[in-house]
Amino acid sequence: MTASRDEHWVTLTGVSKSYPGAHGATQVLAPTDLTLESGEFLCVVGPSGCGKTTLLNILAGFIEPTEGYAHVDGRPITGPDPDRGVVFQQSNLYPWLSVRQNVEFGPKLRGVPRRRRAAAADRLLAMVGLDHLGARKPYELSGGQQQRAQIARVLINDPQIILMDEPFAALDALTREKLQGELLALWRERRKTVLFVTHSIDEALLLGTRVIVMGARPGRVIYDRAASFKEGLDYASFAAVRAAPGFATMRDEVSEHIFAAQAA
Repeated sequence: MTASRDEHWVTLTGVSKSYPGAHGATQVLAPTDLTLESGEFLCVVGPSGCGKTTLLNILAGFIEPTEGYAHVDGRPITGPDPDRGVVFQQSNLYPWLSVRQNVEFGPKLRGVPRRRRAAAADRLLAMVGLDHLGARKPYELSGGQQQRAQIARVLINDPQIILMDEPFAALDALTREKLQGELLALWRERRKTVLFVTHSIDEALLLGTRVIVMGARPGRVIYDRAASFKEGLDYASFAAVRAAPGFATMRDEVSEHIFAAQAA
């Protein structure tokens, strides 16, 4: 199947997920239709157990839907692919490799010549502010530095889609906001398609071009809105975004839907 220019980059059609149990199947994700346009930054929020990570894992190709279809650029998702890079909440860097070796790992597996992958690693390590730490092991880095290295390791494969599962949740507030700004700068520069799972409403509104809320039992989309209040604003200025008249309004809307989902 060949994608046309009008086709959505990511499409989920009637996608659901159930797991067998002693008393029958448990549905964790209800039939879901969802589209992401190329270059969109979609943030997904909702209470624990609402299927956010399940949705991400289906898009990553880590798990198969029980029903429905998931496509990227018109092609069915049949498993993990370098075009879909995943950044996890906890760094999954290889502790026996240096930071540079971790970043170069993917291209090395694909047979990219050493000089080319070294040049790419240099560029990305500089981009995420780790060019002076490439020789260190991951355990010698702070949590924020490890997440930077993980992002560089994903970006070196030049994925079309970046899937992020609460990547900054374990960081202190100052480091978290710094990395939020760096991620947004990278997105503005490269315009990758991003799906970002978070529990933080503020983080979703600061980063996303669009926000969806998922309700639980089973997981489903109960709110879907573009962050249109940011039109004409400098996305990189979090102060300007927070001060925008529509920020508080949308924050209240998202909060109400999350509270309703928790109470259901």
